[in-house]
Amino acid sequence: MRKKWTGFAIVLSVCMSLLAPAGHSRAADTSVKVTLPKFAVSLNGHQVDNAYRQYPLLVYRGITYFPMTWNDSRLLGLETNESPESGLNVRQSPVASAYAPDKSKSRNTAAYTAKISTGSITVNGKAILSAKEPYPILSFRNVAYFPLTWRFAHDEFGWDYKWSADGGLRITSHNPQLQTAGLPAYAGKNDVALFKGYYYFVETKGAMNHVYRAPEKQPSAKKEIYSYAYDNLDWPQTQLSFQIRDNTLWLTYHVGGGVMGSDRFVKIGDDGKAELMHDGYLDFRETPYGTLIVRLAASAFEGGNLILSPSGKSGPNNPKVGDPGLMYAVRNDKTSWDLGPGIVPSYMAVIGEYAYVYASRSESDANHIYRINLKTNQTEKIVSSSVSWFRDIENKLYYIKDEDQALYSAALDGSGETKLSDHAVSWFDGIDGNVFYATKKSTSQFELYNADPDGDDPLVWSSPIVRAQVAGGRLVCELGGKDGVAILDSDGRLLAKVTDPISRVLPSDEEVLLLSARDSSIELIR
Repeated sequence: MRKKWTGFAIVLSVCMSLLAPAGHSRAADTSVKVTLPKFAVSLNGHQVDNAYRQYPLLVYRGITYFPMTWNDSRLLGLETNESPESGLNVRQSPVASAYAPDKSKSRNTAAYTAKISTGSITVNGKAILSAKEPYPILSFRNVAYFPLTWRFAHDEFGWDYKWSADGGLRITSHNPQLQTAGLPAYAGKNDVALFKGYYYFVETKGAMNHVYRAPEKQPSAKKEIYSYAYDNLDWPQTQLSFQIRDNTLWLTYHVGGGVMGSDRFVKIGDDGKAELMHDGYLDFRETPYGTLIVRLAASAFEGGNLILSPSGKSGPNNPKVGDPGLMYAVRNDKTSWDLGPGIVPSYMAVIGEYAYVYASRSESDANHIYRINLKTNQTEKIVSSSVSWFRDIENKLYYIKDEDQALYSAALDGSGETKLSDHAVSWFDGIDGNVFYATKKSTSQFELYNADPDGDDPLVWSSPIVRAQVAGGRLVCELGGKDGVAILDSDGRLLAKVTDPISRVLPSDEEVLLLSARDSSIELIR
């Protein structure tokens, strides 16, 4: 192995100080001559155009040097931070970033002058004395360049790299990879979903929306599965959304005006067949006895707005269920929930033959959780406290009380109530027995905690988030603006941090699907 890598270093002028000629740079040599590589270079499969790159890879004394730019370092799993007080800090991290070519308008020359770095540098917490290194850290165009020696590239950065006459130098890292989905540019103008191996996306043509389905591995092979026209061209509703409910993909969109219009819900089968199932202002859950539908908007205030559809479709002849004197999914102040950007409340759940529904009877008897036996229609109040909203997690009820905004849990019959949170709660969900919640820090920022009933609730993520959701058994936290997203496991440990600016997280059953804020491209992280 030693002879093999020595041959590469001498004949091909790349890589590995472990096998390269010995020698130290002299302290007085602050300026050195560098050249552009004469061989092809790829970074995680992305071909590098060094000729027009603002920060090209360089070669110094037979060793290839890598630029520690924001994008390049994060592409290969490194986080870099620099300040006048502490200098440059580089550390290995599960970060991910899309490849950015950083092209300049002018072509680079074959040779340049770089400088040996003299500032403070640490790598994974270890101080680096550049001038005393066999291959020093260089500075070129005000960016630090690290040598691709075995010590740095392999031991500190965890990279693999190979050289061949055909492919040149190939550098591969093992951090999570952010990949472009390969969908048409117009897909990012509307909602996109990835479900059971297929992409679902939309193209707007004139007054029509065309919904397509395409295999994940062949996104160009699209097939139209649904289309609809706007019936109100004075107020065109081009936006639609995909939702994953009970392992089924749904499409929802609005037609008509605000008062006289309605929402439509289209069920998409595993074969791609799309069927309109519901029309109106409503929400629904599947049950063993049919589809439980709660009518929203003005009709909710009349009470008795809960129906059961054996056929699965909403219609005028479906029977009502529950107590007709209750207003389901209505707060005592008759207003919608406002929990912060992107945080949606839950007010209905189905477990076996029981439906659990948020409901109010009057201003003095409001905001409670009721349980309805769908077989006998017996309706009982099981949480007498006024609550903001609730959800079921692993056959228990979790809810936020209005009186203190703290998180509580109880058995499915309402017994055994336990306070879970140390802070006021705006959002919560659970993964594999662990419950996480967000508490408001400012108007649009939240802090994320793990609910620990036996001790202090630990802060899960050190910086504020703007929204959180559970997707594919992972906790996805949007950090806001250009800060990207953090993906955590069921124990709250960081799996990946996407550092690209992200507009929003898109529906997906397995991968984390993202809409780029930079160019509206669709990206996914594996």
